[in-house]
Amino acid sequence: MKSLKKRSAQAGFTMIELIVVIVILGVLAATALPKFFDLGSEARAAALQGVVGASNSAMSLNFGSCAIANHAPGAKCIKVANCSDVKDVLQGGVPDGYTVTAAAIGAGTAGSNGVNATCTVTQTGTTGAAGTATFTGISAGNGA
Repeated sequence: MKSLKKRSAQAGFTMIELIVVIVILGVLAATALPKFFDLGSEARAAALQGVVGASNSAMSLNFGSCAIANHAPGAKCIKVANCSDVKDVLQGGVPDGYTVTAAAIGAGTAGSNGVNATCTVTQTGTTGAAGTATFTGISAGNGA
């Protein structure tokens, strides 16, 4: 006579164990979720700082190019007499979703080069509060 093999019991998780794991995962997700929602405001602030940094650098580079060209507007020198002129200095202009407040830099007359002014960039078209930041505008290309 053949001996009958004893059937092994199925191994696995009980329903209670699965429910406990799901509850623990739910608690962890609930505590971590607010962190992810906050990342959007941090990303908008970082993007604003990127535009401000690019604007500041573009103004400085343009002033250097204009100084070499004896502040005569042309291919290597763009006239800057207002903060809003940064749109002409930045490659591609001011990105969508940002505005630069117009403010005079220097007198805009011959010889008024290298005058600094504080220019303001405002983030527009964002959900939540609009951010603002400043950069230094430098007048250039106003003749020697």
